[in-house]
Order: sequence, then structure tokens, then C-alpha cells
Amino acid sequence: MPGKGDRGGKKEKPKDTKGTLLRMLQYLSGFRWVILALLLCAFASNIGNLLGPLFAGEAIGAADAGPGQVYFGTVYRYAGLMLAAYLTSNLLSFTVNLSMMRVSRNVAKKMRKDVFDKLMALPVGYFDRHQAGDIISRVSYDIDVVSTCLATDVVQILTSLVTVVGSFVMMCVISPPLVCCMAVTLPAAILYTRFMGKKTRPLYAKRSASYGKMNGYVEEMFSGQKTILAYAYEDDVCADFSAINHAAADAYRDADSLGMTMGPTIGMINNLGMAMIGLVGAVLYMNQVVGMKQISSFVLYSRKFSGPINEIANIINEIYSALAAAERVFALLDQEEETADLPQAQALTQVEGDVEARHVSFGYLPGKTVLHDLDLKAQPGQTIAIVGHTGAGKTTIINLLMRFYDVDRGEILVDDKELHDVTRDSLRRSYAMVLQDTWVFRGTIFENIAYGKEGATMEEVVAAAKAARIHNYIMRLPEGYNTVISEDGGNISKGQKQLLTIARAMLYDTQMLILDDATSNVDTKTERQVQKAMAELMKGKTSFVIAHRLSTIQHADKILVMEHGDVMEQGTHEELMAKKGTYYKLYASQFE
Repeated sequence: MPGKGDRGGKKEKPKDTKGTLLRMLQYLSGFRWVILALLLCAFASNIGNLLGPLFAGEAIGAADAGPGQVYFGTVYRYAGLMLAAYLTSNLLSFTVNLSMMRVSRNVAKKMRKDVFDKLMALPVGYFDRHQAGDIISRVSYDIDVVSTCLATDVVQILTSLVTVVGSFVMMCVISPPLVCCMAVTLPAAILYTRFMGKKTRPLYAKRSASYGKMNGYVEEMFSGQKTILAYAYEDDVCADFSAINHAAADAYRDADSLGMTMGPTIGMINNLGMAMIGLVGAVLYMNQVVGMKQISSFVLYSRKFSGPINEIANIINEIYSALAAAERVFALLDQEEETADLPQAQALTQVEGDVEARHVSFGYLPGKTVLHDLDLKAQPGQTIAIVGHTGAGKTTIINLLMRFYDVDRGEILVDDKELHDVTRDSLRRSYAMVLQDTWVFRGTIFENIAYGKEGATMEEVVAAAKAARIHNYIMRLPEGYNTVISEDGGNISKGQKQLLTIARAMLYDTQMLILDDATSNVDTKTERQVQKAMAELMKGKTSFVIAHRLSTIQHADKILVMEHGDVMEQGTHEELMAKKGTYYKLYASQFE
């Protein structure tokens, strides 16, 4: 997780704009027939828009038949046709926009599902390296940006191209000499759009990254709010957030301020073209090369021609923003998942709990080994306690036993089967875990306890709660086992959350057990009660216990004393105390 010195961030640039755009369009492939029908409707809508200026020119021509000559019947007929064309066009356009919004909503739903499914398949290491807020930003903000682009911009830019091409064809038919005026302004507009596109793409990428960083910092600070208040660190947190917020606002300003100049600039270029058309048209009219009807229609078609170009310039900004957001989403989707089980891997069944580690070495980063040549042997039903100072490698052993990470060297076996020869799912289902960092979710107490066992009955849940010494507390709640726990257990104490997770482990009947300082958040009296329950739970099971309170592991069959990734000592409590080595010093320091 980045520290204060990392807040600035590195400027990100799109890596594969074309590939990202194609992947965005692939999400529309499931709706290709709907989109084809919508494109046909959009095409028909544009045809209606293109017929309007033609009818308007005919009406003006009928009104300008000569001095004092006006064919009102012809004027009314063409005016009625023009009105019908525009009404039909607008109705079809409304239908297209409404339908495309529904398509984009379904695309966003599918994209979020793909991202969430991917998150469930990623290794633990990914979450260790990335802030939760940044991940949430990709799931929410970035996908919203992509969805908005698909809902409005994709169809809009395609229909705008139809209008531009159709208008250009009609102008060529009406008056080729006047089209020469567009030969000056059109290349200028295209070149300017391409130039600005290269400038704005990296700015939009930086904007998305800045928002992800800001969300990550907010999530980090909110999760530690009580600590912030306890240390009266509010002013410093506000100052840090102000700097991050300022950087995000600057990124937003830099991207949008530059992007917003495209529309007005293209508009100015188009207005110059209109001025040239007016000047050249007047000259041609005076020389009787074109009539008023042709000039009127040409001017209207030139507006039809330049209007979409102006819209496309603005839409391109939104597409660049969506591409930057989509790259962040696809970067997550492209992350390597946990390595697949070997073809010959078999499910671990009828587990006895014989666990052995042979010459295991491991490091979270290349070249930085944190566990050195570990040898460990746990007989079925034995309790193995792992003790040591913070950072000694205790939790790393648990990560390797559960195959959250794979060893760099050596091997780990369960019932004489190397971990790579058994499926991950069956391995992890063979363990019940109670961690120091308790996790409960929004739901009833019954649902939280029964989380690990599908089809658990109320009787089984109650029995587990009684064994964990939390049944009496639950029964004092207004709804008992149907009481809803708020998100992250905000309406119950930390100790009660830990007892719930202990009850969850007791209900989850496995042959192997991992306890990571499982009683650290309960009071001394409750701890004694839970220790009795845990002793009952651990009977006949291979248990790995990480403990900081050495008084809780005196009866362990074997105690491993870790220091800087090495096993300094191992043996029973009595054996290690007799040695008067590292364990003796740790024990003595807790009872001075």
C-alpha cells in the first residue's frame, strides 16, 4: 500500500487504443441483432434529416418563382413533407437512444459480473498489492464511464458519419463548385481532431488513475477512522486528502479543459466554411450559375455536414475517456489467475491430517526470501503452535499451507500427497480457519455462522454458538439468530465478531484447523471459556495455532519458534523452557 511519498503517481498512457476499442465492442456482440436494428432505425432517422433540407429548398424555390409569383400549394406540400420527415426522424432517434440505454445497462451488468468473477479467481497476492478503493473504482466509476460511452457515443458517432456522408453527397449533387469551399475547412478539422486526440488520450488515462488513487485513500482512511480519531490525526488526514483531491481535480481539469477546446475550435473552422460558402454562393448567384433554391438547400446541408463533425469532436473526447477507463478494467481482467490445477490433480478426500513441509523456502518478491529451508512435521491430531515476533514468518506458513501462495523451493504434503497433486478447492475445504482479522458480512447471525456449511440447520448453528460461548449473547438480541449484522459488523463488538467466526469454524467440520491468534479480541474471562471450547474442537484434528499469548499454547504437541523466517527452536513447552533459549525469553517477557 503506498505511503505518503507515493501520492504523486506516475502518468499513465494508453497502451493499446485499438485493442481496447475492439474489446469494448466485443461486449456489444451479444446484442448484435438488436444493434443492427437500431442502426437501421438510426439510418432511417438520418435519411429523414437529409430529406428536410431538400424539401425546404423546393419550398423556397416555389416561393421564389418570380416577381409576385408564389405557388402556395407547392410551398404547403413541401413544408408538410419537411415536417413529416423531421417528426419521423426525431421519433426514430428517440427510440434508438432509449433502446441503446437498455443495451448499455446490460453490457455494464455483464462487465461487472466478469470483473467480479475475475476478482474471485485472482490469487491473494493481487489483493495484497492493490488498494481496495482502487479495485472498487474500476468496478464502479470506470465501468460507468464505459457504459455511458456505449449508450450514447457509439451509435451517435456512426449515425453522425451517415449524416456527414449523406450531406456531402447531396452537396455534390446540388453544386460542385460550392463543395470546393469544404476542401479547405474539412482537412483542417480532421487534422486538428487527430492532433488533439494524441494530446488528450494520456490526460484521460491520468484522470482515471487519479480517481482510483483517491478512492483507495478514502477507503483506507474510513477503515481506520477510529485510529485516526484516537491519535487526533484528523488534520493530517485532511491535508493528505486535500493533496490527493487536488491532484485528481488537476487531472480532471487538464483533461477536460483541453478536450473542451475541440468543439469550439471545430465550430470556428465550420463557421469559416459557412462564410466562404456565402461569399462564393453570392458570386455564383449573381452570375446565374445557381439559383436561390440550390443555395438554400446547400447552406442547410452544409450545416448538416458540419454539425456532426462538431459533435464527433466532442464525442471523441468521451471515447478517449472511456478508453482510458476501459484499459483499467481490462488490465484487471487480464491479470493472471491462480495457476490451474494439474491435469492429474485429485480431490483430497478422507483427510487424516498428516502434514509435512520439506526444505520449504519462499519470498513474496523475487530475490527477497522470507522463509528459509522450513522443515515441519504434523502427525494426524497433533497441535502445532507457531510463535515469534511480528514479521518472523508465522502467517507466511499459513499462506503456504492453504496454497494462497506456492512455495519457491521444497514441497508441502498432506497425507503424503504433494499440494500440487491435489485440487486447491479440496485442499482449502479440508481446513477450517479462524483469523485475527475477523470477517462478517451484512446478513443474519444465522447466515454468518452457517456461511461455511451449506444446508446447516438451526440446531447445528445453535450448538456451534453454544460451544463458542456466544449463544447467550445472541439470545439477548431482539431477533435472536435472525438479527441482521450491519456491513462489516459495525453494530457488534470486535470480540463478538471473533466469537461468531469461532462458531463458524466449529460448525465447519474438517480434519485440519488453522487458528491465527483466534482469541486476541476477547476478554480474559471469555478467553478461558473459548479455550475450553477450542480444546474440544481441536480434539482429533491437526491444528496449526499462531499465538502471541504463550499461555494459550502450553499444551501444544509441538511449538515452532520463528525468527526472521527461520525455525530457531521446536519442541514441547517443557522442552523449550528447559533449553532457556529464544522461547524461554519470549515466555519470560510476557510474565515479568
